[in-house]
Amino acid sequence: MIDLYLDDMRKCPKGFVLAKNAEECVELLRECEVRVLSLDFDLGWGAPNGMEVVRFLVAEQKYPAYIYLHSSSAAGRSAMYHMLYTNKPDHVRLFNHPMPEELLRLIASGKFEVENGSAHKLQ
Repeated sequence: MIDLYLDDMRKCPKGFVLAKNAEECVELLRECEVRVLSLDFDLGWGAPNGMEVVRFLVAEQKYPAYIYLHSSSAAGRSAMYHMLYTNKPDHVRLFNHPMPEELLRLIASGKFEVENGSAHKLQ
């Protein structure tokens, strides 16, 4: 199981696997069980954006337990959130903001666990 961070510019948090583009992110989602996914929207001029990853998640119904949207693009973040929110299963936790520091610390230390498939209390 991996935690996956999609971004072409920001530093990847400790404990995460970095995908620098949408294609790489989709490939990792296909091949790995992903627990936490954090998505950026803008991934470079003319490159497929984070919405391509969201479309894949919806089409394939291959959702991680937690999805965070850390993009600074308000319009892109909003579009991704609305598509995910209207299509995700009830057990998937979706957050329209970056991961909280406490979650980042837990993942970096290897102490974060999904409890019985239910949502962790971190927001």
